[in-house]
Amino acid sequence: MSTRIKSKRKPCWIKEADFDIETTTVFPKPDYSKYQNMSITEIFEKFIDDEIIQHFVVETKNYALFLNCPDPNITVNEIRCFLAILYVSGYNDLPSKRHYWDNGDDMKNIAVSQSMRRDRFLQICRFFHCSNNTEINQNDKGWKIRPFMEMLKKRCVDNFVPEEHLAYDESMVKYFGRHSCKQFIRGKPIRFGYKIWCLNTKDGYLVNFDLYQGKNLKSNSDYEKLFGKAASPLLVLLDEIPDNKRKLKYNIYMDNLFSSPALFSFLRFRGYSAIGTIRDNRIPKNCPLTNKTEFKKKNRGYFETAMERNDGLLYLRWMDNAVVTMISSSCGSQHVGQVKRFSQKEKRNVLVPRPRLIAKYNTYMGGTDQMDQNIACYRIGIRGKKWYWPLITWMFDVALQNSWILYNKAGGTKINQLDFKREIVNVYLRSYQTKPKAIGRPSKSTFSTDCRVSDSIRFDKIDHMVKQTEDKKKKRCAGKNCKSIMRTMCSKCNVGLCIDCFIPFHTS
Repeated sequence: MSTRIKSKRKPCWIKEADFDIETTTVFPKPDYSKYQNMSITEIFEKFIDDEIIQHFVVETKNYALFLNCPDPNITVNEIRCFLAILYVSGYNDLPSKRHYWDNGDDMKNIAVSQSMRRDRFLQICRFFHCSNNTEINQNDKGWKIRPFMEMLKKRCVDNFVPEEHLAYDESMVKYFGRHSCKQFIRGKPIRFGYKIWCLNTKDGYLVNFDLYQGKNLKSNSDYEKLFGKAASPLLVLLDEIPDNKRKLKYNIYMDNLFSSPALFSFLRFRGYSAIGTIRDNRIPKNCPLTNKTEFKKKNRGYFETAMERNDGLLYLRWMDNAVVTMISSSCGSQHVGQVKRFSQKEKRNVLVPRPRLIAKYNTYMGGTDQMDQNIACYRIGIRGKKWYWPLITWMFDVALQNSWILYNKAGGTKINQLDFKREIVNVYLRSYQTKPKAIGRPSKSTFSTDCRVSDSIRFDKIDHMVKQTEDKKKKRCAGKNCKSIMRTMCSKCNVGLCIDCFIPFHTS
């Protein structure tokens, strides 16, 4: 026997109905004065601050000891320098992380190689960690990144300057390995990866987020029963916003994965307006809108509306290239505008009527997509073998993207994302660098018998002259099995060579 309590109220539908006046609220104007006099790095450190960096230092040390390895003695400055090198890989992409220290002029990144030794960077990559491996939460599939995730979420919410329009959608983080949280979504730009529930502003600022993992540790069972597993995270994310910001009258936009009459009624009860597309199987069966099959025969631009008097929700069906069905608790079809569409019959662009509800949805729904686009421009390119590495680098990218949006919103000179990221990188690499004490041992090469000089240059027998080293500094001989130190070198190969090794070095 069903336990669902059926309402005794009979549905009362009003065909061709609309809101008499569009629901408007007096929303406070966004105030960014707090960030006006801050530099780029100061705003960035509102998200990745000393507490987070210190957390990485402690957990990285603990993980090395957990693996029964010597204490790497990683410092706060090295973690900040490590983070800057990760950001470099977003706009200066090389085949592998080792190539940033390659001796070739076509590969070597001087800023990176002079700020940290290659082996030190690889050592930090190996032990970099977010959580204590001795404190495992079996109920949380994302326990490896949970401490960092919670700290970053708090900073995103705390630095959120309230804006009236928010979009709720899903974002994908690319991952092709094996993990129980990995999802496949057909038709997405990123089909394989982790799914993140995101609440964004129109410009892409990430207000709050959570990792989808099936049965969620932080899920609310009541929300899931009433609104489903896809929509309930929205209410949890809203609940995590502080009271002074949560009580504002937001307009929330979502797509048909989340929209339902029950959710929209509950959001209106909480004081929020909502607009979204809706699936046919979620529309009340007695709704008087023309069924989808018949509606396809209508001319482009035709629309119908219907409102149920008891819950006050408006349903709208509009004929575009396909049938579009919307649900709204605030905005209706008044102030019908026009939009350009190409007519196959007339072979030209024509103006098609478009209700205001559709136009408003198109304007404010793309916040999460805007964030994905911002991150994709200069996504961290250094890869790792751990399942949680893509999520960590995604959160680093989110922190930078949010700080960039805040900086531009605060007024003054606007800056593009690349210049913003380069400013942080240059400040960090210069301020927190640990210069190498000496030149390391050259790495092996597959295209030359000596990786410092290409064979095509070394054996061409053209203009190889003996000259003194710069400032008459001593150099070690590059000859095979020669350990002598001299002040002579080859003018073309730019390597130290003693007189005895000069001819053998240039002979194949």
